[in-house]
Amino acid sequence: MKLIALDSSGLVAGVAVLEDFNLLAEYTVNYKKTHSQTLLPMLDEIAGMTELDLKTIDAIAVAKGPGSFTGLRIGSATAKGLGLALDKPIIEVPTVDGLAYQLFGVQDTICPMMDARRGQVYTGLYHFVKAGEGYCFETILPQCAVSIEEIIEKCNEQGQKTIFLGDGVPVYAEKIKDLMRVPYEFAPAHCNRQRAAAVGALAMQYYKEGKVVDAAKHAPDYLRLSQAERERREREQAHGTN
Repeated sequence: MKLIALDSSGLVAGVAVLEDFNLLAEYTVNYKKTHSQTLLPMLDEIAGMTELDLKTIDAIAVAKGPGSFTGLRIGSATAKGLGLALDKPIIEVPTVDGLAYQLFGVQDTICPMMDARRGQVYTGLYHFVKAGEGYCFETILPQCAVSIEEIIEKCNEQGQKTIFLGDGVPVYAEKIKDLMRVPYEFAPAHCNRQRAAAVGALAMQYYKEGKVVDAAKHAPDYLRLSQAERERREREQAHGTN
């Protein structure tokens, strides 16, 4: 099983190539460039470095959202174009799930947190449960868009240590410190942002479970309306009440 994984759902752009249990290559950039400038050149670079024939891959994994509207569109368009050109299926990985999967084996509560603006975060709650000689990845709260106060309250309700990660953490660090009533930690730099390798690793499991879609049917999951759509709806509602 060999696949390409893409993640451009946030500030980080990432491309990875995985084969069975091996990460063959990963290219991650967290810098001030648009994903349209970086994603395909990154794929070209690691394909060249690993002598990858794209025709030999089995699927394309992509972080399907939520996240940056522009970033998601770029990632989805790239994945869809590759899938259609190569006649390969798409494995859609929820962005927040992929972010949490970086902390494989952690039995504490895992709380990924992406800044969604307007006082909200894209988030969810997860943990790993020991199952025989391995671990089972379990969702406590599916990915959602909620206020920082609401997700912290849910963390407190779990009653156990919580690990926070994601680009929402530095934005709301003081809120977290003020409101958390259970032990918590912030994940370190090497595992606190989106990684295409984590998307790919989770996609491997999805592929075994048959969770693939035809490239023509793939679409990103924005989870909520874009700012432009929200403002238009607000104008329409205001006009309707006059």
